[in-house]
Amino acid sequence: MNCPCCSGKNYENCCEPFHLKKETPKTPEELMRSRYTAFAKVLTDYLVETTHSSVRKLHYPNEIEEWAKSNKWLKLEIIFAKDDKVRFRAYYQDKKGEIYEHDELSAFVQENGKWFYVDGEFY
Repeated sequence: MNCPCCSGKNYENCCEPFHLKKETPKTPEELMRSRYTAFAKVLTDYLVETTHSSVRKLHYPNEIEEWAKSNKWLKLEIIFAKDDKVRFRAYYQDKKGEIYEHDELSAFVQENGKWFYVDGEFY
């Protein structure tokens, strides 16, 4: 199965090792791709765990899960990845069939050798 993150790789050779905790994303882009795929696969725990502890309390697991489940995740485009920032566009379809584009510049921080999502600026 092609990975939902649109890397062109199979899920087993792309984001699955991160989701199964067999590997840790080495770059913010890898983390971004694995988080997008976690939305597509409704892996709420992974999304919570990869959010930095300083902002985790602002992200409610039940709301994350509801948003992930209520949309069909169509495509991810990485606009650029540089240092601790990744700009991406995520395309998704809601239950009514409307298609949306989520354009965000995400910030990440590395702590104890692991990358974490901190926040995002929307375009």
